[in-house]
Amino acid sequence: MAHTEWRDAPELPDFSLLKRLARDQLIFLLEQLPGKKDLFIDSDLMSPLDRIANVTILKQHEVDKLYKVELKPIVSSSDQLCFLIRPRIQTVKWISDLVNADKVAGRFRRYKIIFTPQKFYACETVLEEQGVYGDVTTDEWNFYILPLDDDILSLELPEFFRDNFLEGDQRWVTTAGSALHLLQSVYGSFSKVYGIGRCAKVRICDKTLNLTDEQILVDENMDVDFVTPLCSQVVYEGLVDDLFRIKCGSVEFGPDVTSSDKSIKVMLNSQDKVFSEIRNEHFSNVFGFLSQKAKNLQTAYDKRRGMDIQQMKAFVSDELKGLKQEHRLLSLHIGASESMMKKKTKQDFQELLKTEHSLLEGFEIRECITYIEEHINRQVSMIDSLRLLCLLSITENGLLSKDYRSLKAQYLQSYGIKHLLTFANLRQLGLLEEQQAGETLTVMESKVGKLVNDKTVGKLTDAFSSLAKKSNFRALSKRLALVPKSGEEYDLRVPRDMAYVFSGAYIPLSCKLIEQVLERDGWTGLEEVTRMLNGQEFAVTGGSSSSEARNKTDAQRIVLVMFLGGCTFSEISALRFLGKERDTYYVQQMEYMVNIKLSI
Repeated sequence: MAHTEWRDAPELPDFSLLKRLARDQLIFLLEQLPGKKDLFIDSDLMSPLDRIANVTILKQHEVDKLYKVELKPIVSSSDQLCFLIRPRIQTVKWISDLVNADKVAGRFRRYKIIFTPQKFYACETVLEEQGVYGDVTTDEWNFYILPLDDDILSLELPEFFRDNFLEGDQRWVTTAGSALHLLQSVYGSFSKVYGIGRCAKVRICDKTLNLTDEQILVDENMDVDFVTPLCSQVVYEGLVDDLFRIKCGSVEFGPDVTSSDKSIKVMLNSQDKVFSEIRNEHFSNVFGFLSQKAKNLQTAYDKRRGMDIQQMKAFVSDELKGLKQEHRLLSLHIGASESMMKKKTKQDFQELLKTEHSLLEGFEIRECITYIEEHINRQVSMIDSLRLLCLLSITENGLLSKDYRSLKAQYLQSYGIKHLLTFANLRQLGLLEEQQAGETLTVMESKVGKLVNDKTVGKLTDAFSSLAKKSNFRALSKRLALVPKSGEEYDLRVPRDMAYVFSGAYIPLSCKLIEQVLERDGWTGLEEVTRMLNGQEFAVTGGSSSSEARNKTDAQRIVLVMFLGGCTFSEISALRFLGKERDTYYVQQMEYMVNIKLSI
């Protein structure tokens, strides 16, 4: 599934330009504070900054010492302090306290705050209220996009989901629109824009109306498709993220993987020859590939036997270094795979997947609830238990009152009363809801009700109360064929569709929408689907030049898919599969890679 197999696919843009632009702007801002200075960096900016401008580059521009923002008194002796931060009120108050403390001590320093990706009025208001507005200079580093790989761009905004979907703060949507505007200014305009979701049209479409050449599809994933991030990932890259947490395109493997007493940080991208060939594979296929890779590597090493001096010299200079690097990476990925097997077996992973698949299919719901109760009471995994509860709620359009109260009570007993807030937040998001009285009436009840009196209807309602209301998910699943028919054989070694990313049990809704919109060149024929997704769909084309774009074959297309709120590695793998089938490159852009955190 590597990109090198796509003979007719167009060449991707050089996204390293975005890194250079961000680096040049940061250097310019640092030079606005001439002389030696100490730099304080927000903790969640440390990794992205290292991808843009490492310590060596910062030192070249008179950064003396680097500190992580920890919201406590500082030990810096420098006369110039520079703060590279997110626009968060708590951090600005901390900086204000530092400035005021220096005033009280009679110490004069110069202070500069660099907000990224932009500064907000609320932060400047805090500086005024704290009486330090005139003592600091403020600027903004428009660091909107970080290329993580050839086909992955990220805004690295971990707070986007909570702020936007839970708190209702849409400021980051404007940032996403600015990111699209940057892409247009660097690489040319988009020929078409398709989108769906509450925020996609209002804040983003308005910024991207200069349409001439390429194509973009904007999909507000977390508003439209909650089911996908709730399902356990089974592609290799997804499992690595679930167990080891991929942050800013890299992962730290511990001693259980490295077979030593040290942890190793590894970049996970297409430059890793081993990883690039297994990242999108179903995990059941990975060990066979790694075994064959090890044999091929050994064969390459064995070529040394029988070589003369000149051949050995050429081998050492041309091949040996690459073979050693590949051997090191192969050992790490074998170690990671073994660690995955141990952990997933310990957590009864197959039973978990079976329950998820039953929920997606709508079969054996009562057995699924029994499994969830057991999962909670055994305290197998706090997050997985919440995932199962939310998946049950969404697929069944809410839980019956008796089930909701029982499962909630058991969860709180197992993991603590502090999770009352978690349940309140999940309810506000629509992820875990209790069905209200009267919501379980079925079509059959309604028909029967016309033939009998009210008293009898009441009895029938009680009789039918164990049946959950038919949810939009079920209707969407049927309309878009998201869940393959049960009983069908699915060969994961030769996947036939995007469902392979969930063991053939489910095609991600977000990816299916993308496929359908591109096939239909718009939302025509999907009116019923968009209605079930609460509408908010839109399509914008670029006039006469758009007709030329319509004549392009799939092999000439580059499609940018933007997920507002984040996406999973399973969705990225699914889109890569779709791109390979259509000889089209899909460039994924997201605010943050989502391994959905439910303790919110």
